Amino acid sequence: MDTSVIVDICSQALWVTLLISGPLLLVGLVVGLLIGVLQAVTQIHEMTLTFIPKILAVFATIVFLLPWMTMTMLDYTINLFNKIPTIYR
Repeated sequence: MDTSVIVDICSQALWVTLLISGPLLLVGLVVGLLIGVLQAVTQIHEMTLTFIPKILAVFATIVFLLPWMTMTMLDYTINLFNKIPTIYR
C-alpha cells in the first residue's frame, strides 16, 4: 500500500467532513452572531437566550440538507469501497 493512497483517502475524508459540517456550523455561527447583536442592542444579557434559536436553526438546516448530506456520504463510501480492490495490488 502506497502512502499517497492513504493521504488521498484521508484528504477526501476530511473534505467530506468539512463539506457536511460546514453549513451547520455556519448557520449556528450566523444565528449566534445575530442573537448576540440583538442582546447587545436591547441590553438583555440572558445566557440561555442563544440556545433555543441556535438549536432550531441547526435542526431546520439538518432537515433541509439531509438528502444532500446523505448522498455526499453515500458517494464517498461507495468510492472508498470501490478503491479497496485497487489498494492492495
